[in-house]
Formats: sequence, C-alpha cells, structure tokens
Amino acid sequence: MQVDHSLPPYEQLKKHAEFSKTVHLKDLFIQDPARFDHFKLEIGPLLFDYSKQRVTRDILDSLNQFADAAQLCQWIEKLFHGDSVNNTENRAAMHWALRVPNRLGAEQEQSAPALDDDILQAIHKQIDHMGFLVDQLHRGQYRGCTGEVITDVVNIGVGGSDLGPLMVSRALEDYRIQTPQNLQVHFVSSMDGSQVSHVLHELRPETTLFIISSKSFTTVDTLYNAETARTWLERKLGRNSRVDRCHFIGVSTSKEKMTEWGIYPEHQLGMWDWVGGRFSLWSAIGMPIALTIGIEGFKQLLAGAHFMDQHFQQAPWSENLPVLMGLIGIWNTNFLNIKTQAILPYDGRLEYLADYLQQLEMESNGKSVTRDGERVKLGTCPIIWGNVGPNAQHAFYQLLHQGTEPITCDFIAPALRYHAREKLHAEAAHELQAQHQLALANCLAQSRLLALGEGALDERYNDLPVYKRYYGNQSSSTILLHELNSFSLGALLAAYEHKVFVQSVIWGINPFDQWGVEMGKEIAKELLPALQGEQASKQFDSSTEGLLRFILQ
Repeated sequence: MQVDHSLPPYEQLKKHAEFSKTVHLKDLFIQDPARFDHFKLEIGPLLFDYSKQRVTRDILDSLNQFADAAQLCQWIEKLFHGDSVNNTENRAAMHWALRVPNRLGAEQEQSAPALDDDILQAIHKQIDHMGFLVDQLHRGQYRGCTGEVITDVVNIGVGGSDLGPLMVSRALEDYRIQTPQNLQVHFVSSMDGSQVSHVLHELRPETTLFIISSKSFTTVDTLYNAETARTWLERKLGRNSRVDRCHFIGVSTSKEKMTEWGIYPEHQLGMWDWVGGRFSLWSAIGMPIALTIGIEGFKQLLAGAHFMDQHFQQAPWSENLPVLMGLIGIWNTNFLNIKTQAILPYDGRLEYLADYLQQLEMESNGKSVTRDGERVKLGTCPIIWGNVGPNAQHAFYQLLHQGTEPITCDFIAPALRYHAREKLHAEAAHELQAQHQLALANCLAQSRLLALGEGALDERYNDLPVYKRYYGNQSSSTILLHELNSFSLGALLAAYEHKVFVQSVIWGINPFDQWGVEMGKEIAKELLPALQGEQASKQFDSSTEGLLRFILQ
C-alpha cells in the first residue's frame, strides 16, 4: 500500500494500520520468501528476529519519522548527558553510568560525556568495596559474632531491590561460585512475613548475614522484615553491638539512616538518587548477584549492558535494537490496538524475567500524564505478563492460539546450552542437550504457529473441524542469545531498559518516577492503627469499614 509521505508520521501510520488489518502474516512471508533476512538484527551476543511482527519496510520508515518528530535523538543525548530527564523529581537518570568501565577509551569517552572522573571513581569505589566484602564471604573470612563462618546470606528488599538481584542470580546460577562453606543466597521481600518466617526457620543465626537493600532506607516492607531478622538474631545470640556489626550489611543512598538503624560504616554500600529502583541491579543492590557469580562475573554483566548502551547511542534507527523494539511496541500498542504483551523465555533459568520486566515496563510507562502535566493523547504501556514457555504452553497458550484477544509475544532463548565448554553438565551432557533442543523446537514451533496459523500446517490438516482451527496472525519477536551468560544477559536487560525509554519519549511521559506506587502506602498508614485496635483518626468508605469489622471480629 502506498501512503502519502507528505502526511505527518502519525497519519501515515494510521493509514498503514488500516491496510495492515487486511493482511495476514503468512501473506507477508509468501510475498517475501527472504523476509527473515530483511527483518532481523544481530548485535553482539543477541539475534533479534522481528519478521513475525506485522511490519513492512514502509511502516518502519514511518515509525522512524515518528521517532524523529518526537525528538528521540535529542532525548537520548539528554539521557547520556546527565540532564534532568526525571523532571518530576528534578533528577538525571544515570543508571547507565554504573556500567561504564573504570578506564575509558577515546571512543567510550564519547559515549559517556556527562561522566566526570569524580562520579566514575565513586562508582568504582563502591564496586571495589562490594568486591572486598564478596571476597571475604567467599573465602570464609567473614564471620558472625560467635566466630563461625557465614554460610547463608539473606537479601531483604522489595521491588527493584529484590526483583533484579533475584532474577539475575537465578538466570546465572550455572556460573555460581563454589565456596568452601557452600555459601547460599536467599531472598525475602513479602511484607506479610511469610518469606522471612520460612527462611529463618531453615537457618542458623550464628552463620547468617542479612543485606538490607533500600534506596531510601525508609521502605516499610523492608524495614519490618529487617527488624524481624534482628529480633531473631538477638533472641538467639543476645542483644549486643556485635550482632549489628557482624550480621548486617546495608545498601542505600542514606548513610545517616543506615547508621541510625545500626549498620556499621564499613558494612555500608552506597548508591545515588539518580538510580531508580527498577534500574538499580547494576549498583551495590546487585551484591547478591556478585555473591552468586563472583565480582568478575558481575563486571561482565556490567560490560554487556555497557555494550548495549554504546550501541543504543550510536546505531541508526534501522539497526538499533532498543529503538526497533520500542517502535515495534508503539506500532502494536497504538496502531494495531494490541494492549498486552507476553514474555516467554524458553529456559528455566529465566523464570523471573517476566516478573522483572513487568516492573521495568509497567512501573516506568504505566502513566497517563505527560511531562507537561497534560493527559496523554496516545495509550501508553501494554500489560506485561508471561511465564517460562514450557509451563506457559500448558497454562495460557490456548488463549494465545484460539482466544479472542490480540497479543504480541517476546520469545527468548539461548541457542547453546549444555555444550562442550560447560564442565558442570558433562555427566549427562547428551541427554541435557536433547532436552534443550526440545525446548528450542517448541519455542520456534509456537512462534511459527502463532504467526502463520494453518499456513504452518501441511495437507494432513486440511480438514480440521472448526474447534481445531488456528487463525494465526499473532505478532511476535524472537530474541536468541548465543548462550545465557553474564555478558549476554547484561546486554539483553539494557536493551529492554532503553526500549522503555524510547517508548516514553514517543508517549511524552517520564519513565523514571512512580507516584502511582506511593499513595496506596500512605493510605495503608492510616489503616494500620485501626487494624491494631486503636481508634481510627478518620472514617472510611463502607466497604473498608466492613472489611475492618470482619478482620477485627
């Protein structure tokens, strides 16, 4: 379809969308047998196949113009120049700075012009401090107050202080450092006490260390869990200063609050207010990751993300992975009216990836007000959800294939696993490789059937009854990693971060605040006294009053 290129980009895309509704993905593959070659991008350790998205070269050209009209290039420059892109909090968003190498080459200096040497040195001072603590723990030189070696570390956090470290630690568990005491890392985040109760029941206080991770060190959920942990320690070990000194590490922007709580200065790890919580795994918040894979493995994670930072700044739109991901998402959400996106990794190590991306995308771009304080003119973030692919196939793929909702999917998998270089799996390498190949076969088959429908089937299936029909035309992208390691995972996560930024620019919103999270917490403070049997300072709606009566009775 020919579209008048003198029209504004938004009007061009509306015209494209009208025509796109009449074209099936299987027709696009018939029209262009080499469609994969024309709609894929290989960047470093990642292959991005977007040939199963309902796009054409003309649509992508109009999307590029749409990005130019939104001044995407200038916004990327603002981000990496340290401008106050977080306008409601008057802050920069410099999570990218956390992954800049300590010594920059000339080419790299061009990609980090805002980063003066003092900031860079402060960042690497924290990495070195974290590395020192990690090394002590790995060597068995970090001991509890009774002199016993620490065998278990519990990360207490919530949101970005939990989801990022948890997701990456699980994803990279094949690279776990083996220690003499078999050091284990655990995670506690739920405010109801269920997780901390379970963990404390399994551990010994003499050999347990807690990391309290809270950007502000005022997060109620985290501090309640931390107080429960301290009470548990003091009940078993006595109330003395050595308990705080030996059994707690803090990560926060506030040294004063950490000190006031009882964290000793040498066990305090800092961060900066220009690091948003959901972008913070690259900071000392990532200490559980470093404990799992070692500080050198953590640095490789940073290196993969830095590689993607440079690519994002330098590549033209048509070859820019985060930009393509972002613009295709805009096309699906705003022009094809697809309001939900499934994240479908075909590797059990990525079981927490969908949860992580839920927060990254929906807390960032789940907004309805522009930077200028006006209502948005376009719909913003789709609903992000998903699960590990093989489990999902037996849960919600029925809806994907034969339901009534248009859904776009990201299929994610490593091409290699259990190969000769991996010594860990040598005993059952052949069998495990066969299982990995089975997972890959399912990954490719599901995306093929979603896209092509019955066009993916041979003549044996010509006479399917109606309840077995597959319409297809469900859009998807496939991201293949050469293998899942620190570098490739860092690159993948940074690509999603920058995708979020691209979309925020198009929608005209600030992706670096989260005011929608705050008010519910404030109202909870009003309700807590009533639940504790005290006289409430105000009356609530009849539903809340009724629920309070039921609970108190």
